[in-house]
Amino acid sequence: MTVGGGWWVVSAWSALTAHRSLPTAHRPLIHANLSALKRILNSTQTTQLTTISGEVFASLKGKVMFKRSSSFIFAIAFLFTVGLSTASAKEAEAVRVPLNIAILIQDNLTSQVGNEIGVTKEFIRSLPAGSRVMVGYITAGRLQVRQSFTTDLDRAAKSLRIPMASTAASAFNPYVEVIDALKKFDPSWRGNNAVLLISDGLDVSRGFDATAAGNTLDIHRTIKEANRRDVSIYSFYAPSVGLTSRSRLAASYGQSSLQRVSDETGGRAFFQGVSGFVTFDSHFRRLREELNRHYSS
Repeated sequence: MTVGGGWWVVSAWSALTAHRSLPTAHRPLIHANLSALKRILNSTQTTQLTTISGEVFASLKGKVMFKRSSSFIFAIAFLFTVGLSTASAKEAEAVRVPLNIAILIQDNLTSQVGNEIGVTKEFIRSLPAGSRVMVGYITAGRLQVRQSFTTDLDRAAKSLRIPMASTAASAFNPYVEVIDALKKFDPSWRGNNAVLLISDGLDVSRGFDATAAGNTLDIHRTIKEANRRDVSIYSFYAPSVGLTSRSRLAASYGQSSLQRVSDETGGRAFFQGVSGFVTFDSHFRRLREELNRHYSS
């Protein structure tokens, strides 16, 4: 036990204590592993004393305990590796460059969107220091600013609320309010500008037909204003309590509109089909990748 067991204990301990040279963000994920290893080391020392004092029975007991301790040590080392890999993956997913970003939520989206407020808060809090965030709701034909641009990310996250999910909050289209939000970007700010528009994208202000899909006056004005202010518009499609939750055709028109606005402003639109609603988890993962690709390269 003293020779073989000690070698594995020292090796595992050296691997785990190397965390002090890792980035600070990795350390919380392996702190529990270190605590567990310390407990194993204490029990291993007790086993060594028992083995020395006991002849044949104690020797056999020591070998059994050595095997158990070695298994635990290997398990802890494995957990360390997994924890480090997880930390590296999370770090790779994080937005790396500070942004000036307005998060706009259409207030008449279906109630399932309310379940995504938590992951939206996580996204805001995960932005790098120096980012500015504005939170606004597109409701009943006006822009309700819940939080003006701020570098206090926690404050911005806390300003989010569950959408009303009511036809009383419906507007003819979300794009007039997007233009209002674009005007709140200060041209003197340094850094990259973006809008995250969470909407059904449907503009019925001038009728509902195929020619209006992605081709209305307010959509053209939104694209022009965003490009003039150097703001990329990213969009998440979600159905509203109105037409887009009842009609696949309406949903496809709304998605076509979001697609055009995002494509022509340097952003990207994210969809999950035209029926039902699932989650924003994959949208936020892909959004982080797109932001890093766009602004970090």
